Amino acid sequence: MTEPRRAPESPTMEMTSNKEVLRRIEYTGDMLLNMGPQHPSTHGVINFLVQTDGEVMKRAIPEVGYLHRSIEKIGEKCTYNGFMPYTDRVDYIAAMFANQGWAMAVERLLGVEVPKRAEYCRVIACELNRIASHLISAGTMAMDVGAVTPFPYALREREFINDLLEELCGARLTYNYLRIGGVAFDLPEGYADKVITFVDHFEKILVEFNRLITNNEIFVQRLAGLAAIPREMAIDYCLVGPNLRASGVPFDVRKDLPYSIYPELQFEVPVGRGEMGAVGDAWDRFSVRIAEMKQSCRILRQCIAQIPKGETMAKVPRKIKFTEGLEAYSRIESARGDMQYYVVAGGGENAYRVKVRTGSFTAMGIIDVLSRGLMIADLVALIASLDVVAPEIDR
Repeated sequence: MTEPRRAPESPTMEMTSNKEVLRRIEYTGDMLLNMGPQHPSTHGVINFLVQTDGEVMKRAIPEVGYLHRSIEKIGEKCTYNGFMPYTDRVDYIAAMFANQGWAMAVERLLGVEVPKRAEYCRVIACELNRIASHLISAGTMAMDVGAVTPFPYALREREFINDLLEELCGARLTYNYLRIGGVAFDLPEGYADKVITFVDHFEKILVEFNRLITNNEIFVQRLAGLAAIPREMAIDYCLVGPNLRASGVPFDVRKDLPYSIYPELQFEVPVGRGEMGAVGDAWDRFSVRIAEMKQSCRILRQCIAQIPKGETMAKVPRKIKFTEGLEAYSRIESARGDMQYYVVAGGGENAYRVKVRTGSFTAMGIIDVLSRGLMIADLVALIASLDVVAPEIDR
């Protein structure tokens, strides 16, 4: 096992504003680099102000806001049903989860019970989307550190999922599949067999992908011990999802705060174990996502075997209205972790307040601290390992 690469303690460890950083640079002679906002390794329109002494970073400060679209305010102006297509834009890589979080929050306000078959349809769609999202994360992370070949491999498998989701709801990226009270469409005829055929194929591909990149000697040396996040630090910075579990914290909303039909399914929660370096390092964050794809395959098999017959939509009023001041909260396990919706009713057909909490936003807060003492080239690996998606940051 390799020793973790840690940032050295320095007098500049306290949080400071960007203007203060610029003022200090004038006196220290350090160089200030702008990484982004249009940069191939930033996974979206994000800027990092990098204070560097040669190749060693003193700090990298995230600057967000380039993709702010007032989506929460839009949710307060639209009807409850009308906001569903907008939720796709909260996280366009894993839009099914954003759909489900909103639907669950409004369903709790309504007191509606979603039909069991609709819940199975939701889980099937979401777990397919989880695999697709993790494939993008794994492929781009490999490419960011110099391995080009794995990315087309990942995209090829993601295209199979896109075909399945397109057959299910007619869209390949922003799905608008879920509805308040259920789902828009039932599974097409023969769809279950197609899902199982894909799972049979994909489980073999995962083994091949692990040989190609996960356990590749150069890839491991590049990531092992890099930017390790201890368990306590991950909790203090409110990390969620694979980023939290990679630090050895086995928290998964599907298990710890179960929703939908997840209590009826058997699956494991992968956590980082420091197999190649230190617990919570960049390699652990990568490997946890690979392991989660395997568990998603396991969930899909169970859903196809257990899905009951029945309706896919509950009886929901065409015009949804609530008493002013009613509030509801929903939490789901998105591809990037614990996604939460908070809704306060406005007394009419639209909400008074909509708030969305996402995993990418919380992950941005730890980059400044982790970057200190790393090489500039390691910043690319650090950002990729956290799997941040810009629309989740700027809402």
